[in-house]
Amino acid sequence: MTPPARSALGGGAEFDRIRRIVAALGERAGAVGDDCVILPEGTGSLVLSTDLSIEGVHFRTDWLSWREIGWRAAGGALSDLAAAGASTVGVLVSLGAPAAAPPEASVDLMRGVGDVTVSVGGVVLGGDLSRAQTWVINVTVVGRAIRPMRRAGARPGDGIWVSGTLGGARAALTSWLAGTPPAEGARRAFANPVPRILLGQRLAESGATAMMDLSDGLGGDAGHLAAASACRMAIDLARLPLHPDAAARGAVFAAQGGEDYELLATLPPGFSEETRVRIATETGVPLTRIGTVEEGRGVAFRHEGKEVTLSGYDHFA
Repeated sequence: MTPPARSALGGGAEFDRIRRIVAALGERAGAVGDDCVILPEGTGSLVLSTDLSIEGVHFRTDWLSWREIGWRAAGGALSDLAAAGASTVGVLVSLGAPAAAPPEASVDLMRGVGDVTVSVGGVVLGGDLSRAQTWVINVTVVGRAIRPMRRAGARPGDGIWVSGTLGGARAALTSWLAGTPPAEGARRAFANPVPRILLGQRLAESGATAMMDLSDGLGGDAGHLAAASACRMAIDLARLPLHPDAAARGAVFAAQGGEDYELLATLPPGFSEETRVRIATETGVPLTRIGTVEEGRGVAFRHEGKEVTLSGYDHFA
C-alpha cells in the first residue's frame, strides 16, 4: 500500500524547524503535516502510551549527545509497547526547546527518536514543537497487540522472569554523579535502551500471564506487578542477571536501579526450557527466572538467606 503523502507546511521560523526535522528523518517519518495522524484499521487491539522526559530530571545535555537524548526518550516510551506484547506503529513527539537552543539540536534529537523507532518497526507519525524554559520531550507511542498484556493476571505457581541484564543504567548514572566517566557498556545501557518489542510479543504468544517493563527498578516495579495481580512475588536476588558494569556492586544495587527497560514477566509452570531457548535465540535477549508467584500480597526479596526490603525510583519521594 502506498503511504499517504505528507502535507506541505506553511511559512515561519517554527515550521522552518519542523521542515528541517522532517527532512532529517527522511523515511523514518510518516505522513506528517496534518492536524491528526490517520491510521488504517488493523488486526488486534490499538495500544497507546505516553512518556515524559525533562532536562535535569531524566537527562543532562552534558552527559549525552542530542541524538542519544532523543533515542533515550523514545526508547523508554517504546518499552511500554514491549510490556504490552505489542508491535510498533509509530510515535508522536511533543518537543519543548529553549529559545536559545540551536535549531540543529532539535533536528539531531529527532534523528535519535527516528533511529530507535525504525529499529523496532515504526515511524515518526508527527507531533508538536514549542518554545519552553527547558528541554521537554513527550513521546506518545502507538502499537497493536493480538493478545495485549497487562500487569494483572499473574497466578500462584507462575515463574517470575526477567530479560537481559540489570543495573547498567544505574552504574552509568552513579559514575556521572561522582564526576567520573562511566564504563562504555554502562553508558550505552543508559543512553541507548533497547525496547524489547519482539520479545514482548513472543512472551505473550507463549502464555505470559502478566508483564511490565522495568523503568523504575525491580525493587519498586515488582511491587506494582504484585499489587495489580493481587498476589505475592517471591524473588531470589542471587538469581538476578547483572550487567557486567554493575556486577561488582551487587544484586541489591542492580535491583534498585531504574531505567533498565527490561521486561518483567510471569509465565505459567508449563513454560519450558525449550521455549526459553527458542525465544532467546530468535530475539537475541536472554531470559532468567528469578522467582515464583505465591498466594498472598507484596514482594519478598531474598538476599544472602535473609528477606530484605527494597524500593525503586520515585519522582516525588
